[in-house]
Amino acid sequence: MRRSGLAVDLRLQHDPLRGAVNHTLVGHLAVQDWLRGRGFDRRIAGQLASVVGSHHGMTPDSGRLDTARDRAELAGAGVWEAVRATLLSRAAERFPGLDEFSTSDLGVPTQVILTGVVIVADWIASNSELFPLWSAHRPPSLPDDEVTARRVADGWADLALPRGWRAAALGGDLDGVFRARFDKSSARPVQRAAVAVSEGVEPGIVVIEAPMGSGKTEAALLAAEVLAHRTGADGCFLALPTQATTDAMFSRVRHWIDRLPADSAVSVTLAHGKAHLNDEYSGLVRRGRYVGIGERADDCGAIAHQWLSGRKKAGLASFVVGTIDQVLFAGLKSRHLMLRHLALAGKVVVVDEVHAYDVYMSRYLHRVLHWLGAYGVPVVLLSATLPDGRRAELVRAYAEGQGAVPTIADGHPGYPVITTTAGSTPVDDTAEATEVHLDRLADDLDTLVAHLRENLVGGGCAVVVRNTVTRVQETAERLADEFGADAVTIAHSRFLACDRAEIDRSLVRRFGPGGTDRPDLHVVVASQVVEQSLDVDFDLMVTDLAPVDLVLQRLGRLHRHDRVRPERLRTPRCALVGVEDWAAGPVVPVSGSRRVYGDHTLLRSAALLVERDRIVLPDDIAALVQRGYGEDVLGPGAWQPAMAAAASAALVAQRQRTEAANAFLVGRAVDPGSLEGWLVAGAGEAKDEVRGAAQVRDGAESLEVLVVQRDADGGLLVPDWVKGGGEQLPLFEQVPRAQAKVVSACSVRLPVALSHGGVIDAVIAELERTRVTAFDLAPLLSGQLVLVLDHDRRADLHGFRLTYDPRRGLLHERL
Repeated sequence: MRRSGLAVDLRLQHDPLRGAVNHTLVGHLAVQDWLRGRGFDRRIAGQLASVVGSHHGMTPDSGRLDTARDRAELAGAGVWEAVRATLLSRAAERFPGLDEFSTSDLGVPTQVILTGVVIVADWIASNSELFPLWSAHRPPSLPDDEVTARRVADGWADLALPRGWRAAALGGDLDGVFRARFDKSSARPVQRAAVAVSEGVEPGIVVIEAPMGSGKTEAALLAAEVLAHRTGADGCFLALPTQATTDAMFSRVRHWIDRLPADSAVSVTLAHGKAHLNDEYSGLVRRGRYVGIGERADDCGAIAHQWLSGRKKAGLASFVVGTIDQVLFAGLKSRHLMLRHLALAGKVVVVDEVHAYDVYMSRYLHRVLHWLGAYGVPVVLLSATLPDGRRAELVRAYAEGQGAVPTIADGHPGYPVITTTAGSTPVDDTAEATEVHLDRLADDLDTLVAHLRENLVGGGCAVVVRNTVTRVQETAERLADEFGADAVTIAHSRFLACDRAEIDRSLVRRFGPGGTDRPDLHVVVASQVVEQSLDVDFDLMVTDLAPVDLVLQRLGRLHRHDRVRPERLRTPRCALVGVEDWAAGPVVPVSGSRRVYGDHTLLRSAALLVERDRIVLPDDIAALVQRGYGEDVLGPGAWQPAMAAAASAALVAQRQRTEAANAFLVGRAVDPGSLEGWLVAGAGEAKDEVRGAAQVRDGAESLEVLVVQRDADGGLLVPDWVKGGGEQLPLFEQVPRAQAKVVSACSVRLPVALSHGGVIDAVIAELERTRVTAFDLAPLLSGQLVLVLDHDRRADLHGFRLTYDPRRGLLHERL
């Protein structure tokens, strides 16, 4: 540096503010001053400077900028300032046209995307594999344009990022396209309508509401093709509620991508915290569909690219299948938010199961839709059905970002229906209706056993859906005693990830479409995982009372596929339980259900179903949901005081959750100014881990831990019941990658009793005391909390005895 004339005052190294005046702030001020010297408007200079000042993922604030300006010696004054100005002038000479922006107000959305591009460019240029470093002893010399150009070209060629998707027009033969994409004979009405609407209106938001099993996913993918072709979008981001639904969707999306017309490969990624455990995604690597730096993709179809991996870059792939968190993070003030926006801005965004998101999550979803509207990103939302008010909120949020006023129909628009900002289009679907007969049973296990024995006398496959894991485990234990353990399967969210994946595969193999191992008599006892995650079909259903839209969603797993059924079960039948006394006025749902859903939606659901003896699908879906989430009086007069109190409490809770969400909600796209202060008072790093997800899910996800076992000598073992289990784990040296992958699949979520706001900090502190040094050396395990079980698969944690049973999952009881 000194040889180049840039002196460094060594006395400054001990200055307490030295670290505060970093090069992002220095860059911000240097660009701002240099642009002002070229005659740029003060406002425009500040906007462009804030892009440079934000390129480490956090936006500068006025206080830190003032400090950097007041302490210019910390940044290098005099000749340092002159060199910075010279470098900026040289860049402007090499890339002319800058002065055209001297009076052009960029707007915050443009600044956000520009910053995202700068961050990516900075990361690429800083990669020493692509751009090898020159020797520090190399004599200083003037830049050589020819050498620089060749160096850039070589580095970019070695990076070998796949080209973006270039969607083709569908053409006039929709049935032919449908067969080519999905191996199905012809498009169904909702799929035809989705294509027609996407082709006929200004690209924007498309909300598709249609019954369970009607082909909404295929409709969304076809609509995405149309919208991408019309707008030039070069990718697609599909978001789903859970990791299980995301894993199931990944296979379908890959099949679709591989059948898209293309002349080169496109990048695809699975975006959630357990993506490395997905067999199909991992298979892209094993089958040579993984492209590293310096390699080329030799054919068409989906590939996983090395550079487009990791938490911060995965969303930049052309096709992304991820959990809804990955989309909601775009509404959360957090570090590198610009990359979240860049990941969405050039794509078509598809959000499935929109009805599954609560008030808190919806607040973030609305803000993200607002930004997507500002960017002109086409959006497709999917749901079995939505309350009229909820649908209107979603469309308005997007239209506000566009600066448009949507056309909202008075009254219910019909069903099935496709809605855009231009209005709603009912779909003429003549699909055969299914009549489901309803029973109401007392909430005791003796009654449940009698009901199942009576209806399964000739065989059949039943599902019992519970609202809490504890009820699943208690019910399954009793049914195993009655029918035998081999005739009962348990499915819920409190299994190890590897165990749950095997359970899901087993359920699809036995109860999915074309399943070859369907048993003669079987009972599946499941939590809500069965209503969202799996394409499975049962002959008989029993379900806890739930909000009416979720009851309908569960009914979508009853007689879902065409198959021969036992004579007694040829009529779809569902028994409602989870209420202390159906004859009471009003009914009282069991306590676990009330904790999960609250009294308001449960009582309105009960009022709709308490005297109903059948539901016709899909005919009754829309009316039941509109009334269940409406404001009209439901139920007998004796119920009204309790229902009014529940409604009042729900309104208070809704306001509280909305205010809580607002704390870290990113500002609107229409807010004026620069990025200065845009992320002030944010949430820090939004990681794809439990704490990160909780920021956009209101803590709905419980605390996740890795499970290992302690041996007699005090060492640690891979859990003995899993594949590759029983192996000794190193305590002080890095865990081998193969072993780390097995351990990372041994994650489980703790019960709410150990993860709610009142205890979570104490539980984390207790778990931290068993921190494993070796785990922090392994990328797959670093930073994870560890639960150590003894040889009996038990552990005591914060006043609870935890026991892991491979058949029943994680059990807990208070000590």
